This record gives sequence, C-alpha cells and structure tokens, in this order.
Amino acid sequence: MPLIAVCAAWAVFWGSWSALLPAIKGELGITAGDLGLALSAVPVGALPAMALAGRLARGRERAALATTMILFALAVAGIGAATTGWQLALALLLVGATSGALDIALNLATGRTERETGRRLFQPVHAAFPVAVIAAAPLTGLARSYGLSVATVLLIIALIVAATTLTLLALPLGRGLTEPAGGDRRRLWGAAVVLGALAACVLIIENSVEQWSVLLLEEHRGATPLLASAAPAIYMAALTAGRLLAQALPRVPLRVLYLVAGVGGGAGIALAGLGGGAAASLAGFGLTGLALGPVVPALLSRAAADDPSGTMVWGVSTISYTGFVISPLLVAGLSGWLGLPAALAALGLLGLPLLVRAAAGRRPA
Repeated sequence: MPLIAVCAAWAVFWGSWSALLPAIKGELGITAGDLGLALSAVPVGALPAMALAGRLARGRERAALATTMILFALAVAGIGAATTGWQLALALLLVGATSGALDIALNLATGRTERETGRRLFQPVHAAFPVAVIAAAPLTGLARSYGLSVATVLLIIALIVAATTLTLLALPLGRGLTEPAGGDRRRLWGAAVVLGALAACVLIIENSVEQWSVLLLEEHRGATPLLASAAPAIYMAALTAGRLLAQALPRVPLRVLYLVAGVGGGAGIALAGLGGGAAASLAGFGLTGLALGPVVPALLSRAAADDPSGTMVWGVSTISYTGFVISPLLVAGLSGWLGLPAALAALGLLGLPLLVRAAAGRRPA
C-alpha cells in the first residue's frame, strides 16, 4: 500500500535521528545547549508549514504528497552538510517545515483514499510509523558501528524517502474539492479545534514517553542503560498493537476509544511514573501505548468522513501537533516542581478530556 510505505519511509528518518544525535554533537563539537537550541528549530519550521500545506494540498493530495516527500528527502540530506551549530539549526528548520507539510499531505491523502474507496486506512498507515521507528534506531546504530559517517547515513535515508515517492504512482486519487460555505467553514473549524485538542492531549503523553522514559528508568528506577532503552520500544510496540487491534475489530465507536484511552492511557502513564520498580514502569508505558494508540488515527478518520473538503483533517493535524511542542516544556516545568516520576504521573490527567468527550457521546461535527 503506497500510503503505508510513505509513512514508514518518513518514520525511518525520525527513528534514526535519535541514534545519530550523539555523533552529530561530536562531529560538530557543539554543547548540549547548542544542540537543544538547534532541535527547537524543528517545531518552529513545522507549524507554519502545516498551516500552508493544508491550504495548498487539498484537492491535489497525490501531487502534494510526492512533492513534500522529495523536499523532505533533500532536507534530510542537507543535514549532513552542516558544519556549525547555526547551520544545523537552519537545516533542522527545513526538516521541520518539510516534515510538517508531509504530515498534512499524508493525512489528507489517507482521508481522501478512505472516502473514495470505503476502506479503513488511518490505523494501518499510522501503525507503520512506530514499526519503522523501532527498526530504524538499531539499524542506524549498526551502521555507525561499521564506521558510516552521519552524512552517509542521512544520504541513505534521503534516498529511501525519495525512492518511496515512486509508490505513489499506484495511488489512484481524484482531483478537485468543494469548498465549504462560510458558515460551514466556521462549523468545521470549530469541530477541528475540539478533535485537535483531544489529539494534542494524546500526543503530549506520547512525546513525554519518547523523551523522558529512558531517563526515568535510569535515574529513578535503577535500570541498566540496556533495560532503560527498552522503554520507548515497548511503548511504540504497544502503540502499533493498539492500532492494528482497532483495525482488526469491527467498527469500534469513537466513544469507546475515548473511554479506553482516558482510563487506560491515564492509568498507564500514572503507573509508569509512580510504579515501584522498572518492571512496573515498563508495564505502565506498554499499557499507555496500547490504550492511546488508536485514538489519533480514529480522530483523523472521523474528520475525513465528516468533511470531504479536507478542512477538518488539515485542522486536526495542525492543532494536534501543538502537543509535541508543548510536551517538553510541560514535563520540564512539572519535573522542576514535582520531580520527574510525579510529573509523568500527572500527565494522566490529560485522560480526563477524553473521558468527558466519551460521556458527552455526541458526534463532533
């Protein structure tokens, strides 16, 4: 399936990226602070690009997805040319912009394909991302152990991304769209804000696991580096399982997914933060991923079904991305006040909006 291949190729970079960071820091001779500043360029580039991409891609989803894939490949290869901290920041600004645009184009293309074929696609397409991340990280470490430079690894990834664009030739999509009237546009954006905010709650927790779980296990659970490194992989594997389970089951009402995510996701991250040992924390991360995994794809699928113009998919994708932007600052702030274990546990409160939505039991659009 072309869309699954595109999502997997996109994820290959992000799965490799964390494994490349130590080498990049060493090759450029920059401090951790300089690296953090450069990394902040990714969301700075992504958000405005997502806002623009949604306007341009609707009605021409296949061409937009192919274009953003090529631009993303070029941006990835460009990282290897950076020789200073500010050059790295500029390269990551372009990576963030092209990745954000790719995110929007992929969701719009998936939504349109769902509408035109009647097939449920968001769950398997989004399941490809964590699978590729899990596979890419150790493979990148293996490539580094064989002496491949950062620039060489990035070039290989860029070629993979560019080559995957060819699969889009097999993606039959119509062209054109019907723009909603003024009143409908306001209603659609209002619904997109609600769905996007719910998705952002999920993504705040997801990003916190990716960034802080290893640190929690090493510094607060006495885990070895090897055991601690399993935490993001367990979460990603559970995330994939949750999405594939939702795909395999008969159509599960969105209200049920809200309920499962609110209870299971909230309890899981609380267990991960407050559990008494490494095993409890790992189990908590697994429960969190399993419960939260199906929610964002299901929200996007609902948005695509409720709005043939693509406005809601565009809005939900862009608004939900703020969860990734907010998450590092939120956890860092809570950690300074409560400590990291309690800070992660406190994120369980983000399950409450999902429970409220489940109790409301209404379609958002």
